[in-house]
Amino acid sequence: LGRKEFRAVGDRSNPKLALIVGACGILVSGVIGTLLVDVTNKVPGASLTDKIAYTLLRGVSVGPLADRIDAVDAPRWVDITINVLIAVSFLLVLYACFRAPRGRQLLAEEDEPRLRALLAKHGERDSLGYFALRRDKAVIWSPSGKAAITYRVVGGVTLAAGDPIGDPEAWPGVIEKWLEEARRHAWTPAVMGAGEEAGTIYARHGLDALELGDEAIVEVADFSLEGRAMRVVRQAHNRVRRAGYTVRIRRHGAIPESEMATLIEKADHWRDGGGERGFSMALGRLGDPADDGCVMLECRDSAGEPRALLSFVPWGKHGLSLDLMRRDRECENGLMEFMVIELLLRAGELGLERVSLNFAMFRAVFERGSRLGAGPVLRLWRSVLTFFSRWWQIESLYRANAKYRPVWEPRFLLFEKSSDIPRIGIASARAEGFLTVPSLPSLFGRRHTRAAQGKPRPAYGKSS
Repeated sequence: LGRKEFRAVGDRSNPKLALIVGACGILVSGVIGTLLVDVTNKVPGASLTDKIAYTLLRGVSVGPLADRIDAVDAPRWVDITINVLIAVSFLLVLYACFRAPRGRQLLAEEDEPRLRALLAKHGERDSLGYFALRRDKAVIWSPSGKAAITYRVVGGVTLAAGDPIGDPEAWPGVIEKWLEEARRHAWTPAVMGAGEEAGTIYARHGLDALELGDEAIVEVADFSLEGRAMRVVRQAHNRVRRAGYTVRIRRHGAIPESEMATLIEKADHWRDGGGERGFSMALGRLGDPADDGCVMLECRDSAGEPRALLSFVPWGKHGLSLDLMRRDRECENGLMEFMVIELLLRAGELGLERVSLNFAMFRAVFERGSRLGAGPVLRLWRSVLTFFSRWWQIESLYRANAKYRPVWEPRFLLFEKSSDIPRIGIASARAEGFLTVPSLPSLFGRRHTRAAQGKPRPAYGKSS
């Protein structure tokens, strides 16, 4: 009767998956139930066939149906346990039948050159534009082909990041196509880290906005180490320099193969945690030959040993956006600040006008909550974030970027319904690598491998 209400396109693999889930569910429930019946049966001499029959009949009914097996008399709690196990198996079968399609996981080979062409024309608009080239994303194009949205489907959420790529006049067309595809597949649409201009256009198409935080952007022309406000930064820079540390700045394409392999090995060794993280603000493929325009900063100690590195992706022709930062935790403190300052002071070598640093989540809360006259709600919210900053770098990341006196650019989360936010939050955490499911490929081998014979390799995740 309700067949016509199910308009979404299902996944063709769902029926097969549902059969597998159902068979495994019945097998597991049957084995556990039979063992419980065998242990708790009050009537001696029951055969294995009687126990299995009792378990299966009790699984589909809590009534007298199973009582017809005279050779079995199990306690009530066993009956309920068996019935719950079968019920859970049935619910898992329903989920397998009606789960949303996962979507394409990889960027098509013909899409990447088109995206790079759009970035060459319009890459100045968004510091996150280059991250659209991650190869674990799919892409949808506007009818004119002048704009595109890259996204990844995670847990039934179609997750885009940053602004659409291309001509802003074509953004409405590609947003409509993206939302239409989401409705067709029953996906929940969401955008992470959109700028204010893109957020306004998304809002015209029915999405609501929630400010996530601010991106720290340093204008090279306005940066200076002079003045009382920069005293702490200036002293840290001079201290590290006196310790004998030096910074080398090169494009990835200018780094020999052997040196890049060493840097990749160091980056993997210095990584905090077992796996790469990142989705919206990370490229996740250090050393890929296709990214020869990226910029590498290598920090070496007085003995010439690598101690830290920073990698930036292009932001148009005159900007860089931070992708990856790693350091040896046993070395001198302040290496990252030293490297960033060296980049800003030597920006003329690369023709840079601006540099995008880290994203500071809930930055406005920390700034406004510490001011005189802040309201009780704002102070409470700041206290909560400060508490959780003990485990996650929320406040410290804001403080680390504020010392460069950047321009703060707000970034937004866009969604259709407020009730979707928990689901979007879980999908975002999975995409960024904070929630992961263990897999065999992640347990063996190195994460980064320089592609052989100049061929690009698939991406992993980010970076912290």
